[in-house]
Amino acid sequence: MLNKYSLWKYLLILTVVVTGFYYAAPNLYTPDPALQIAPSSSSVQLDAALLSKAENALDEAGINYFGEELQNSGKSALIRLASAEQQLRAQAILSRALGDFFVVALNLAPTTPEWLMSGGAEPMKLGLDLSGGVHFQLEVDVDAATERRLAMYESGVKRQLREERIRGLVTLDGTDLEMKFRSEADREAARAATADLYPELFLDRTEEGDSWNLTASVTEQTLSEVVDYAVSQNLTTLRNRVNELGVSEPLVQRRGANRIVVELPGIQDTAEAKRILGKVANLEFRLVAETNAPITERQRFEYRSADRAGIYEWLERDLIISGERVSGANAGFDQNNQPNVSISLDGEGGMLMSRATRDNIKRRMGVLFIERKYRTRYEMDENGDEKIVKIPYDEKKLLTAPVIQSALGAQFQITGLDSTAEASELALMLRAGALAAPITFVEERTVGPSLGAENIRLGVKSVQMGLTLVVIFMLLYYRVFGIAAVIGLSVNLVLLVAVMSLMGATLTLPGIAGIVLTVGMAVDANVLIFARIREELANRASPQMAIHAGFERAVATILDANITTLIVAVILYAVGTGPIKGFAVTLSVGILTSMFTAILGTRAIINLIYGGRRVDKLSIGPLPKSRQTSDDARGEPA
Repeated sequence: MLNKYSLWKYLLILTVVVTGFYYAAPNLYTPDPALQIAPSSSSVQLDAALLSKAENALDEAGINYFGEELQNSGKSALIRLASAEQQLRAQAILSRALGDFFVVALNLAPTTPEWLMSGGAEPMKLGLDLSGGVHFQLEVDVDAATERRLAMYESGVKRQLREERIRGLVTLDGTDLEMKFRSEADREAARAATADLYPELFLDRTEEGDSWNLTASVTEQTLSEVVDYAVSQNLTTLRNRVNELGVSEPLVQRRGANRIVVELPGIQDTAEAKRILGKVANLEFRLVAETNAPITERQRFEYRSADRAGIYEWLERDLIISGERVSGANAGFDQNNQPNVSISLDGEGGMLMSRATRDNIKRRMGVLFIERKYRTRYEMDENGDEKIVKIPYDEKKLLTAPVIQSALGAQFQITGLDSTAEASELALMLRAGALAAPITFVEERTVGPSLGAENIRLGVKSVQMGLTLVVIFMLLYYRVFGIAAVIGLSVNLVLLVAVMSLMGATLTLPGIAGIVLTVGMAVDANVLIFARIREELANRASPQMAIHAGFERAVATILDANITTLIVAVILYAVGTGPIKGFAVTLSVGILTSMFTAILGTRAIINLIYGGRRVDKLSIGPLPKSRQTSDDARGEPA
């Protein structure tokens, strides 16, 4: 029978529509301003006592809050606030009350009901231009970058002189490397070796009594390049860390000489983001000093090994490699089901590791984890106002010190970690790249839409007006068929939002433009079908045959038009960035949903109205005038 779907087709369409409404529903709920608390170490868990301490601090400050809860099995805590205006004040209060061992971050807490969240339904992520997000401004410690480069020069020159068997004393004095030798031949050999190793250094020869001296100075241009490299490297590392967090459409850009701005739209775990972004950590591989070695050849610091009953270890001064030579890292488990991290080194790192371990078999090698942390101190300035002072310090932990059984290459494993969380975090830090210099958070805030609420309101209003005009036109021009098209258009928008929510895609203002274009294309598909039906009626086909022919013959045209547009959208997504990708995503999803609603959805509604019964006339508006005129001239009814 013409224009009659099987029961399974109706059930399929109904299932898709109901599922679409279910996964689009979370977007109706506005999130609450909130604060998120997380420990600075991934191996620490929160408890009810700490949450109670935070609540007491807010009560004493007179800040209204609600919905406090522990999340992720004690990995973090969330406290909702009555208004966004209280966020910054509440954050300062909790940061002081809880101390430096906890991260307090601004957040937006979802208000999606449990019956939706239990099915995996979450609201669609909105870009910075629509809903704002979290804004961090970080400052790069250029002095630390300079000190690190100078230490690299000192270590490299000492290693080169030792390999060349040149005897001399090397010390670091400010930005100068002072080298003293007992003969002119040693000094000239050292000068050639240093110039070959570090050509950017300025070398100056002097004599002082029986001492033949060589001074390697770091020029101002080199120092400027070091600072620029540190900021650029940190910028790359932060981008990699943001990508590891899985944030859509982030903004990471340089600002000024030594600052970096990070803006994260729609992120929920802001405490984790702040902890990962600001974590300055690195690995160092050093040989454990032999017990009979002179004290002058040992490392001047003691590192407590937490995994071997608090035994102290002396580590040699010379660095084998650092985390900057790591090209890949993945967390896993060893043969004893203990957490470990598999390390892959770059070419030079593998060569240095092989050389160091080949010559020191049966000795122990220490894996030192160094993390930059800060102690917060509150002082009064000259105006009597309280100011926050961050005092940096390095926390050093010896992860493990295994015996070297054979020469290591570019791939090996680090064991002796405390937990899987510590292994995962260490792997993320190494995989994303080490920071070339420490960074500090100098500003943190939630940002509103970059285009302004008024511009967004006007943009949404224009979309609503456009949709209203389309609906009025369809109802007046196509009548009953217009009603079916409007229903299909509404379902199309719901399905588009649902699919984007499931995909975790980020909606931006260009994405809204893609939605508007999708609406136009969905209406265009219905116009093609209805125009074809009217032509069939004008050719004196029966109403049922006209409906059947109209849908069947217009499908090929609709597919051609939509597939070519879909190809363009895919190309835009592949080669575009930022807003272009946002436009391409909504356009691609909208094309697929509009094809479903225009071809299957609208026809299902028309079949329910006209299918399976005798119909003498269709309410689809006037037939083509040219056909009517020619029929009237021959005295034949249209």
